[in-house]
Amino acid sequence: MNDAFAPAKLGPITLRNRIIKSATFEGRTPDALVTDDLIEFHREVAAGGVGMTTVAYCAVSPEGRTDAHVIYWRDEAMAGLRRLTDAVHAEGAAASAQIGHAGPVANSRSNGAKALSPSRMFQPLGMQWCEVPKQAVIDRVVRDHADAARRAIEVGFDAIEVHLGHNYLLSSFLSPQVNRRKDNYGGSLENRARFALETMRAVRDAVGDRIAIVAKLNMDDGVRRGLHLDESIQVAQWLESDGTVDALEMTVGSSLLNPMYLFRGAVPRKEFARAMPQPVRTGLRIVGKGFLREYPYRDAYLLDKATQVRAAISLPMVLLGGVTHRNVIDEAMAAGFDFVAMGRALLREPDLINRMVADPATRSLCSHCNLCMPTIYTGTTCVERPA
Repeated sequence: MNDAFAPAKLGPITLRNRIIKSATFEGRTPDALVTDDLIEFHREVAAGGVGMTTVAYCAVSPEGRTDAHVIYWRDEAMAGLRRLTDAVHAEGAAASAQIGHAGPVANSRSNGAKALSPSRMFQPLGMQWCEVPKQAVIDRVVRDHADAARRAIEVGFDAIEVHLGHNYLLSSFLSPQVNRRKDNYGGSLENRARFALETMRAVRDAVGDRIAIVAKLNMDDGVRRGLHLDESIQVAQWLESDGTVDALEMTVGSSLLNPMYLFRGAVPRKEFARAMPQPVRTGLRIVGKGFLREYPYRDAYLLDKATQVRAAISLPMVLLGGVTHRNVIDEAMAAGFDFVAMGRALLREPDLINRMVADPATRSLCSHCNLCMPTIYTGTTCVERPA
């Protein structure tokens, strides 16, 4: 069994331990640029003992942002990103950048550019129809991912996490629910996976082994006719055979259709509605119970599904979902996982890993109330954390 608190290799880099701060949107970039607040957010987690912290979410193009406040890779963002990686490295941790394109999850009204979707669909956040990308746009987005990976190296990131989940653009192409195309990018799983596989190949060709490459891949969209585990396993096997990734982090849910499938626990529907602009606020109050469904929390709640992927591939894997205390981490290591990713637990207690090392009986204080989630628009915060 791996020792989660000993140094470990991830592709070309070595982490001081096997615990990764997951990519949870920070809401600290009001001008789509790094702020001192964002740097302190990641510095604090790095000082708290993680092996690597992940900056979320860095869009590969302007229209690929979830909204206009999100960082995207451009010259003006580079100096701030370098300050961030320097601060993380000074605390002894590695830094990863999550890169991707929001696709149909993007707020087109906020971004001032049409959202992209594999097939025709109305985008409620932007109150516009999405653009269905033709080959030239697909090719451009592939290049954008490769360019983002190169830029990540320039500013000192040790790893990148390519977003293939939550029905962001590449994930939406994988989903038969969202992707109804009749060309080479629709229909069979091989066709639906083409965009993602081409993107991962372009990223690997662009950076070689100069940076670790992680892919965050949906196991289950959590919706009827979506991507489910059997097809996800096949995509994972293709990624392994292509040699384009150093590790896989398996996730679930659809930011577009079923966001709470990933975030188990309480559902703060009223707080979500209050945080939204009109007319989305009224829409959430009417249909919130159907859109923000409730799933009970339990520790390691994605372990069962992820273990089936683990059995099908030999790539290093990151376990996400309900990792809150030492017993869960040890369970993941015993099940053959190489790393674990923690999100809400570290938002509640940034120094949790250092305290686990000092006392293995330490348990997270996170209550899984999910009241942190509506705060992403003003600066993601644990409402239970003392000021």
